[in-house]
Amino acid sequence: MPTHTCPFGLKALDLLRRQGFTVDDHWLTTREAVDAFKAEHGVATTPQTFIDGVRIGGYDDLRRHFGKRVRDPKATSYRPVVAVFAMTALMALAVSQSAYGTPLTARALEWFIGLSMCVLALLKLQDVERFSSVFLGYDLLAQRWVPYSYLYPFAEAAAGVLMVAGVAHAVSIPIALAIGGIGAVSVVKAVYIDKRDIKCACVGGDSRVPLGPVSLAENLMMVGMALWMLARMP
Repeated sequence: MPTHTCPFGLKALDLLRRQGFTVDDHWLTTREAVDAFKAEHGVATTPQTFIDGVRIGGYDDLRRHFGKRVRDPKATSYRPVVAVFAMTALMALAVSQSAYGTPLTARALEWFIGLSMCVLALLKLQDVERFSSVFLGYDLLAQRWVPYSYLYPFAEAAAGVLMVAGVAHAVSIPIALAIGGIGAVSVVKAVYIDKRDIKCACVGGDSRVPLGPVSLAENLMMVGMALWMLARMP
């Protein structure tokens, strides 16, 4: 339409052409044309693909037709957390290379944890209300003092920024020890004692990351970083 380009239409066209098809692309340029097409073929969405006169269906149906994987939007996945840690690790190595001429330094490890906390806090801060709703499902302190569920992302962000800067250890260390320690205990209780199958709020409230080992590792990482910095203080 003049004010809308269908992303799934473009994806379907690309997939068909990559599969070697010549495509006769019929555009529906008005709402009336879209509604008439849906009524004619008894479908709820567009685009719709037809191969040799046989309707295959929408973009997901087309992927299935070619034997390709179709993402389940409700499926749990650790991919968001893996993406965060992979990027922050590369960022830390890059900064270390720039500052010291080598990527492998003790400071790179500190930057990795600090940057990870910053990025994870950023994801939470995109929608603090939604984060708090998920966080309240398992965090022991938040369940007893609800404002903590709103303060947590800001505390994580503050500690992360200070750790990256390497300043104000008297502030960042207690924050990291507190939120990391409480978080670790909460995860252990929810997952390993109560055997609950719930989502983690570590990358925001709208993720499908399951609460489990990665969530525990995130909290232990904060505690470990705080203890490391405490041991290195003069």
